[in-house]
Amino acid sequence: MTQNPSGSLRAVVLGGGLAGTLAAAALAPYVAEVLVIERDSALPETATPRPRLPQAAHAHMLWSGGADAIEELLPGTTATWLEAGAHRIPIPNGMVSYSAAGWFRRWTETHYLIGASRDLIDWGVRTGLKAHPNVRVRAGVKIGGLVGDGSRVTGVRVLDEGREESVVDADLVVDATGRDSKAPEWLAEIGGPVVAETVVDAGVRYASRRYRAPEGAESNWPVIHIQADPREGRPGQVVSIISIEDGQWHVSLSGTRGGEPSADEQLFEEFARGVRHPLAADFLARAEPIGEVVVFGRTANRQRQFEKAAMPEGFVVLGDAATSLNPVYGHGMSAAALGALALRDTAAKIPVTAPKFAARAQKAIARPAAAAWLLAVGQDRFYPGAVGKAPNLADKLAARYVQRLNRAAIGNFLVVRALTDVMTMKKPAAILGSPDVLVAAARGLRRPLLDGPPLTEREQSVLDREPLRAEVNKTS
Repeated sequence: MTQNPSGSLRAVVLGGGLAGTLAAAALAPYVAEVLVIERDSALPETATPRPRLPQAAHAHMLWSGGADAIEELLPGTTATWLEAGAHRIPIPNGMVSYSAAGWFRRWTETHYLIGASRDLIDWGVRTGLKAHPNVRVRAGVKIGGLVGDGSRVTGVRVLDEGREESVVDADLVVDATGRDSKAPEWLAEIGGPVVAETVVDAGVRYASRRYRAPEGAESNWPVIHIQADPREGRPGQVVSIISIEDGQWHVSLSGTRGGEPSADEQLFEEFARGVRHPLAADFLARAEPIGEVVVFGRTANRQRQFEKAAMPEGFVVLGDAATSLNPVYGHGMSAAALGALALRDTAAKIPVTAPKFAARAQKAIARPAAAAWLLAVGQDRFYPGAVGKAPNLADKLAARYVQRLNRAAIGNFLVVRALTDVMTMKKPAAILGSPDVLVAAARGLRRPLLDGPPLTEREQSVLDREPLRAEVNKTS
C-alpha cells in the first residue's frame, strides 16, 4: 500500500457534496492533507438541506452497490444512517414493482437499498469523514479556474467571499462540483484538451412531496415503484414511494417530455393515479401530506469522456461533473461512490504524483459511471421527444433483449438475481450476457404473470382503510 509517501502531499477536492466528501475519504490515507473547497458558506452539521442541492428534495435510492462502497470508504456510515432513522430495505422482497412486463415477484433477499432523505445520507457521510484528521474544509470559496498548463495542473485559483483571489497549490486536484462543473472551460483556459460530450435528454421533470406514513406503515415498508414502458410510444411516467426517517414516505413523480407532473398540489395524486397502475395513488390517499410539492427539471444524461482525452497530470473529475444521470434510475449516488472507491484503489497502488496516476484513476472512475450511463440512456432514448443521438440498430436490439429479460424475470429467480446485480451496481452489465442468463432469457417465463400487486396482508390492510381524501379519477 502506498500511504503518504513523502509526508507533504496535498490533494484539493472541489465541492463538498457527496462526491467530494467521498473523494476526500478516498485520498486521506495517501496524502498529508486533503483540502475540500466548498462554495456554500458552511456545510450543515445536521441532516438539513443545502441551498445548492435542489435535487435533495426528491426521493433517492442508494442501492447496495453504492452503500457498500461508502461503507468501505467510511466504515460505520451505515450504522450512523440506521441509528438516525434510515431504513435498510431488502431487495427484491422489499419492493412492489410494476415493470413494463408486469408485476415482479417478491423473491428472497439478494440485495438492499437505504431508504433515507438525501439530507440524511449526506450528513452521515460528512460525519464519517470526521475520522480523518488530515481533511479540512474551506467554505464560502468560489473556484476561479485551474493553475498549470496542458501537461500538469498544479493548483486552483479561488475567490473568497470578499472576492479576493488567491492560488491554492495542490499535487492533485479532484473536480467534484457536480452538474454545473466548468471543467471543460477550465481546461481550455490552460491549454488542455477538448473533452467529448454526449447528451441524452428525455425532458424528465420531477415533482416530489413528503407524506406521513399511515399508522403501522412507518417501518418495514416496501418501496412502491410503478415504472414506465418506453415501448408504449407515449411519455414515460413514474411514481415511487420510499420510506425515510421520521415515519415519513418520500414520494416522487416523474414524467418525460410531454407528460411532466405539475407543481400544483391538487394535481399531485391525480398524476400518481394516471400512471400505468394506480397502486401508489391508492396508498397516498391513505397517507397525510406534510410538505409542499417541489419540482426539478435538470435531469438530462450528460457524459463527458475525460478518460479518453489527453488530460493534464494532477487533475481528475468525479461524480456528476463527469457523468450526470437521469435520477429516475437512482444511480447517481452509487456511481459517485464507486468512482471514489476506484480513486482510492488507484491511490493504493501508485503515488498520486506518479506519471499517469490521473489517467489511470480517471479510467477506473469512468467504468461504473459508464455502466450507469448505459442503463439510463438505454431507456431514455426511446421516449417521444428525447434529445440526443437516436437509437441505432444495436440500441434497439439491446433494448429488446432487456425487455425479454424483464419478462423472464417475472418468473425466473436467476434472471431476477442478474438484473438486480446490475441495477444495484454490484456487478457490471456484462453479466446479462452470461450463458446461464442467455439460456434463461431464451426459455422465457417459468411461472405465470401475476394478476395484481403482490401485497402482504399487512400492506393490503392499509388499502382496506377508508381513504383520507377522495381518490380522484378512480376507476372501478
